[in-house]
Amino acid sequence: MTAAPAAPAGTPNDPADSGDRHIRGIARGGSLNLVGALLSQGAVFLIMLLLARSLGMTEVGRYAQGYAMLSLLGLLSLSGFRAGLTRFVAVHLADDDPATIRGTIRLGLGISAVSSTVIAVGLAATAPWLARMLNDPELTTPLRLVALTLPALTICEAALAATRGWRTQRPYTLIGQIYEPGARLALTALALVLGGGVIGAFWALVGAAWSAAALAVLALAGMLRKVAPAEPAYRPRQLFSFSTVSWVSSLSSTGLIWVDTLLLGFFGSDEIGVYNVATRLVTVAIFVLAPINAAFGPYIAYLYHQGRLDDVRRSYGAVTGWIVRLSLPAFVALLVFPTDLLRIFGGDFTTGAAVTMILAAGQLVNAATGPCGTLLNMSGRVAVNMYDNLAALVLNIGLNIWLIPAYGIVGAAASWAASLAAVNIARVIQVRGLIQALPFTTGMAKGLAAGVAALLAGLVVRWLLPGGPVQLTVGLAAVVATYLGAVLALGLSREDVMVLRTLIRRRRREATA
Repeated sequence: MTAAPAAPAGTPNDPADSGDRHIRGIARGGSLNLVGALLSQGAVFLIMLLLARSLGMTEVGRYAQGYAMLSLLGLLSLSGFRAGLTRFVAVHLADDDPATIRGTIRLGLGISAVSSTVIAVGLAATAPWLARMLNDPELTTPLRLVALTLPALTICEAALAATRGWRTQRPYTLIGQIYEPGARLALTALALVLGGGVIGAFWALVGAAWSAAALAVLALAGMLRKVAPAEPAYRPRQLFSFSTVSWVSSLSSTGLIWVDTLLLGFFGSDEIGVYNVATRLVTVAIFVLAPINAAFGPYIAYLYHQGRLDDVRRSYGAVTGWIVRLSLPAFVALLVFPTDLLRIFGGDFTTGAAVTMILAAGQLVNAATGPCGTLLNMSGRVAVNMYDNLAALVLNIGLNIWLIPAYGIVGAAASWAASLAAVNIARVIQVRGLIQALPFTTGMAKGLAAGVAALLAGLVVRWLLPGGPVQLTVGLAAVVATYLGAVLALGLSREDVMVLRTLIRRRRREATA
């Protein structure tokens, strides 16, 4: 039998062109998520700024502990259905199985609503005891308001997860990343203006969560109307077996983010507010990771399932390079001007400069290793990722118990950074064994070189100018200008040019429409 002639380069069947299409697809999917994440992180940053300026360090710490409890219990309530609903709605849509689509959504939302209500009642009942355990009796009312928020947050997360099964990011971005944080910001500002204090800020959390939940359910109902009517069919074993592993993994990774805040309260630290502000600053620097990961995951699942490891490796390297280069200027600013950045929140918060630098170093490792956890999940190694997250959480708790009594918030920061670096290095080794790829590329090397140039420019400004608003403004401008100039001088990669052209054409089409 005669072999078919090879397709000319650039035709739809050409492997290089197919790889290009996947790179462009990841970029298009990530662009909307990136805008949403930027607005969401901006809103959270402004909320913390308002609380710090209006109420001071103690109340910021109180708000941080309540929000940490909400985040952990929210994941506990979801029971892993966030990932499970997205995956199985997409699978059943592909199979054109309306009965199982409806059954999966009812099962996921129903169990999430019941479990979150039960946990909320338990939290409200035990709030005085928990407040005493955290060495702050005034946390009782905030914890009860967290309990009131919990069912709404859980229903909203579950409904938006189900909408993503239709392979669209619009409801998730518009409701979860733009509306809810924006409404929370507006309501928090109103509460502070009216003199509501930190209790008013928690009521703002309640209002934003319940209104977002209503919008999420309406968005999901609109999508379900496109599905053919059918009597719901339930497959609980299929949904639970996947969701349980995902739940343990997500709970562990979220615990890694928030357990240090709770342990600082347990050990009676009076600098929880400083620590949380420093954490928010560093989170802004790495905001690009989550939205790019969300776009990266579905493509990697598709390519790995087809055995196209060359395209998997290429996508992994390209995405890691984007994450590093988009976040490097922010990391440079955190390392050079931590005190001036913290002074924006008030003079009391400048004691967190060392914490900011330590946390930034840990997150820089996180960025440089790329979406290795997502790659493990999408290649079917969900259990491996779960064990990684559990090990990191155990390591973090152990280090916190050891270091917080002696070193306070600096010990908490060192524990968190060490745990984050360790788990990501382990994942890089695992990905290397899985697809024979490392995240380090020429594009990343160029980005790091540009970052070093920007770091030197920032240090020169800090040496020449006295500390204060002028130094910070001139320094940030010098860091950004030097970084962009160095990136352009070193040259963009083929993937970078291709993605930029794709996004520009897309924006022009949207503007024309």
